[in-house]
This record gives sequence, C-alpha cells and structure tokens, in this order.
Amino acid sequence: MNVRWVGRVFVFAVLLPFASLAEDPPAYLDSTKPIETRVEDLLGRMTLEEKVSLVHADSKFSTAAIPRLGIPRRWMSDGPMGVREEIGPDTWNAAGRTDDFVTAMPASICLAATWNVDLAKLQGQTIGEEARVRGKDIMLGPAVNIQRTPLCGRNFEYMGEDPWLTSRIAVNYIEGEQSRDVASCVKHFALNNQEQDRGSIDVKVDERALREIYLPAFEAAVKEADVLTVMGAYNQFRGQHCCENDVLLNKILKGEWKFTGLVMSDWGGVHDTKEAAINGLDLEMGTNKPYDQFYLANAFIDGLKSGEYPMSVLDDKVRRNLRVMFATKVLDKDRAQGSLNTHQHQETARKVAEEGIVLLKNEKQTLPLDVKKIRSIAVIGDNATRLQAAGGQSSGLKAFYEVSPLDGVVRRAGRDVNVIFSQGYVVPPSRRRNSTQPVPASGPSAEELRDRAVAAAKSADVAIYIGGLNKEPFCDTEGTDRKDMKLPYGQDDLIRAVVAANPHTVVVLVSGSAVEMDSWLDQVPAVVEAWYGGSEAGNALARVLFGDVNPSGKLPFTFPRHLEDSPAHALHAYPGENGVVEYKEGLLVGYRWFDTKQIEPLFCFGHGLSYTNFEYSNLKLIPGKDDNAVTVQFDLQNTGDRDGSETAQIYIHDVQPRLEQPDKQLKGFQKLFLKSGEKQSVTVSLPRHAFEFYDPQKSAWTTDPGDYEILVGASSRDIRLHDHTRL
Repeated sequence: MNVRWVGRVFVFAVLLPFASLAEDPPAYLDSTKPIETRVEDLLGRMTLEEKVSLVHADSKFSTAAIPRLGIPRRWMSDGPMGVREEIGPDTWNAAGRTDDFVTAMPASICLAATWNVDLAKLQGQTIGEEARVRGKDIMLGPAVNIQRTPLCGRNFEYMGEDPWLTSRIAVNYIEGEQSRDVASCVKHFALNNQEQDRGSIDVKVDERALREIYLPAFEAAVKEADVLTVMGAYNQFRGQHCCENDVLLNKILKGEWKFTGLVMSDWGGVHDTKEAAINGLDLEMGTNKPYDQFYLANAFIDGLKSGEYPMSVLDDKVRRNLRVMFATKVLDKDRAQGSLNTHQHQETARKVAEEGIVLLKNEKQTLPLDVKKIRSIAVIGDNATRLQAAGGQSSGLKAFYEVSPLDGVVRRAGRDVNVIFSQGYVVPPSRRRNSTQPVPASGPSAEELRDRAVAAAKSADVAIYIGGLNKEPFCDTEGTDRKDMKLPYGQDDLIRAVVAANPHTVVVLVSGSAVEMDSWLDQVPAVVEAWYGGSEAGNALARVLFGDVNPSGKLPFTFPRHLEDSPAHALHAYPGENGVVEYKEGLLVGYRWFDTKQIEPLFCFGHGLSYTNFEYSNLKLIPGKDDNAVTVQFDLQNTGDRDGSETAQIYIHDVQPRLEQPDKQLKGFQKLFLKSGEKQSVTVSLPRHAFEFYDPQKSAWTTDPGDYEILVGASSRDIRLHDHTRL
C-alpha cells in the first residue's frame, strides 16, 4: 500500500495484485470476461482460509478483505427504506459520523399502497444510489413477508397481504436497486409473519398456502428480478431454522428455482455448524460470538480438514459469494458511484409518500381543505410533531431532514391561516425516542392535555387530528408485536372529544398497520391513512389535505372492524402454543378470508377514495394464445372535475374449483392518470399462470379447464365490471 500527502489529507492507493506485471491481468480482473469465467479463475487462486473468510462476518456488517487477491472488505447495510446509520464495527452503538445522513424513503407499506410499479423501481434506484455513496455492496431489503395478522410489529416494513401486489412492487424495487451496482437482499425467507417468539417459533403451514401465499414474492424476486441475495428468517419451518433449512434453501430456492446467488443468515439466525454447512447457507452474519467462533468460521474449517464436509460444499458457497461481487462490479473500474440527498431523491420520497396516502373516508367533501375559506386550523396529536424515520430498529434511518406533519400543514396553510398545535396525548417518557418535543421531568396530565386539545378544536374552523401508532415497542417496530388493534395512549377517547368539539375534524392516521375505529368513525367526516412518509412526510400530507395532489393510494391490506374478525385470530392461530404456530386459515389470508367468509371489513383490500370519480365500462375478454390465457380490455373515464389517478384491479373467481379456492384473487392491476373528463382504454393480459394453483398431490402447479369469472373494480369489494371466460 502506498501512502502520500495531498494537502492535509492522506491518500491511500491499493496496489492490486499483478498490476505491476508485464503480462495480462488474471481473468478475474478482466471485466470483459463472463462472470462464471471470473468466478472460477478467482476460486482457483484462493486458499482454504481465504475461502472461509468469505462465508462469515468479520464485523457487524462486513466480511473480511483478501488483500493478496485485491478483494476489498464487503459492506452491507440495513435498508428497506434507506441506508442505515453507521455503527460499530463491533457494537450496535452509533459510530457518531457526520457523513451518514440519508434521504428517508417512505415505509414499504406506503410504497405498496401506491400500487405504482414505476415508483417502486424509482425508490429502489434511489436507495441504490445512496448505498453506493456510502460504500455498501449489499442492501438488506426489500422485506416481502405477507401480512398475516394486524399485530405483526414489522407490517410497516412489508408490502401487505397479497402475494401478487407484493411481487409486483418487490420485483421493480429490486430491479431499480440492482441497476445501481448494489445487491438487493430479499427477506425474510420464509414465514416470518410475527415478531413474538420469532427466534424459535416453528411454523406449521399446508403446502398450498406455502406455495400460493407465502413464497410467490420470493419466487418472483428470484426468477423475474434476478435478486442476488436472499436472507433466511429467524423462525423454524418443519422443525428446522429457516437459515439452515434444507427444504427452503436447498430443495426450493436452489433446486426448484435455480437460484445462483448467495443465501445469508439474519443476524443471529444460525445455530449449528453442520446444519449451516449442508443445508444451503452461504454467509453467516450477526452470530453473538467472536467472529472466528462463528459456526461457519473455525469450526467449519476443522470439519473441512477432517473430511466431515466435502470441499465442494465450501466451493459452492464461495462461488455464490463471488458471483454477487462480480455482478455488482466490486472489482471493476466502471462501478456506479451513486449520489446522496439529491433533489431528485427528495422528490422521489415525496412522490411515493403522496401516492401512498389513502383517503379512507370523505363525507360532504370535507377534503380537500380550501385555504380561502379557512381562517384557523387546530392540529392535534403527538404524531403531528413526532419524527418517525429513526425508529423501528433495523429499518431506522438518520435522515438528512424530515418534515413533520405539523410543519407541512403550517407551510401549506400560509400566513393568512392561524395554525394552533395541541399535543393531545403523551407517549410515556421511556418511549419518546423520536419526538421533536423534549422529554419533560413532569408535565400535564392526560386529562389536561385532552382539555387543551378540545379547547383548541373549539377555537378553530377545522381540526386535523394526527395520531395513530409510532415506531416504539408494541407498536410498529421490529422485535415486538402489538398487544391489540386499538389506538394506544387513550386516543379513541380523545378523538371522540375533539370531534364533539368540532364536527369539521379530519383524522390522519400515521401507522403501518390497521387500527380499530368503530368507536368514532361514524362521527368523523374524513379519515386519511398517511403511513410513515419519510423525509417528505409532512409536505406530502399537506399537499393531499389541501388538494394540490389528488389522493390515489389503495389499501394493500384489509382493515378489520375488530381483531377477532381477521383469520389468524378468529381461528385462535396466533401467536402459537408450545413453540408451534399453525396457519389454520390456509389460503384464506386477508381479503381472501373476508370475502370467502362474507365478513364485512372496516375498509377492504384495494380501497382508496379520490377527489374525483371514475367510471368503468365496455369490458371485453379476448381469448389469448400460447402463454396468454385471456386479455382483459375495458374503458376507464375520469368523470369528475379534478385530474386524478385510479388503480383498476383485476380479480379471478373460479366458478367450480376442483380444490378449495378463495372467493376471488388479485391477478392484475394497472394505475392510470386521467385528466378531468378523459377516457382511456385499459388492457391487462392474464397469463396462464394467473389461473394456476398448487396441487399437493401432484407436487406441481396446475390449471383446471373450466369457467372463470373475471372481475374488474376499484377494490376487492367495489367490483364495477365482470364477465366469464373458459380455459
């Protein structure tokens, strides 16, 4: 290594091996050669110890460099919503750097609520660009676990209850991120659908539900997006931990799906050297031991030397690690450099937040607000000032800036509107990590806060209540599930008091999961689901509330009226007993359960209102050829007086199924922007695999000939057009 002074800065020049030799560089350093050629060339030059150093960590988020061969240290980062703050390297404490501020992207559940695959790709590109500036090689995301219960603490990191919607968003996100020479890591494979007992719970699920509900997003990530890495889950499946699970990793992922990238563990998800060695794990991360005592470190070397494990097992793991390195140009001069906190990144964050916001209810055209008719606004609720980006544990970010909802409303309302803020409720001091408000030694009681909020509401023309959940324990966060579906901190009573004081009250929910609303929903004219909106959260919310943006978000999951209405809880199949959780609902997850069982939800899957109206007409079903089973055509017209976007959803109903089927299943969608009065023809092709189901007796996907009803609508419960086709 050469070191020289440039001004007052050290410059280090790493001399790659062979760089000084007259002959051509080795094949693995030649970026014009095929990846497999480079992999085999480099593999043949590595010692046993060098190979093993690539399959386990040497810090919290890295693997060791191999200077002799010019292999740099490989860095990863948490990051489904952005690149995590620097820590360690050997501790979870923040490193205290000043160059690790990032653009906070909206939560993945907000991205899914956009139903916009182009925005998904753009969010992936944005995070990829910021990851490159931060020197990251692998980003730990997206997370595509299906929402099975409203109580799961990580629902905000996931993309809802439907495998088709999740697949479309995830595939585009991955393609965008990996286009920036960063590897995506789709997680958590598989069946990590609860945080309670996640490290030990053994999931019992039937083969059809496994294949049709919980695996499709992972399969699409592998087969369509060519995702480079997959992370195993903490839980067990069929008695084996998922990070060392022969069925999931060897038979399905690498066998059936032909995955050629690497499988890494979740942090602390490995439990045994032999299981990890032979059951498909390629990279061990986060084990709570000294690095040379990881299961795939010295103990693995000993087993290789003794002949307990064949060298082919190690070489397969190393090949997979090297493929990912070459695919992301780790050793190449033309690797993308990236950018950080650009105006374009901030615009992307705002667009995703805007399009993800869902207008749940809007009576008497309460929204949008008209500043020409309003002189005062009372903004009430702790979430009006609480900054959310830093919370949630592994997905938490160190945002370059974050606009709070209150700031967004104040800026947009302008100087002629008096804005009053009242906190309304308090989060216990031990949970106030992310609030912009200081933690008082003592403060007003809950009753005093409520009285102040009611007085503020009475004094204003309009009240905007901004509450919901947050990223504290037992809300929306990794590591804990919620205890129930109720709003915490006495918010139900507070909302009733506020709307009684001012009937012109808009309730804004900041959350990543459903909440109960029965005790106040009928009294409130307008309700908005704003999610966790990232750096531009406040601006995005204000632009929707005041009509600069016409809301177009659609729910990616069902809002039950009560917790016991949702399948896992109706069947007493959560959180499990004696270390086992049985998915008794089978295929009937989310809207599949509500629609099949004819249970009325609070808000259905796919629901989302607009400030304009859309009319569906002229449905035509055109028989397809080859792989295309049927083409669905119809007209969509904006019949209102505002421009806006609508997501048309296509569901399939098997009229006479041979095996049990849900009432309907989402198999296609398209989001269109239409000017006022504009009509467009919509075409959605349904391939044959859209009609397939997994036949456990044949251990294969199959399609039965017969009559299928094609349903086109604005949500799973708002079907506008339907017709039949035969296969």
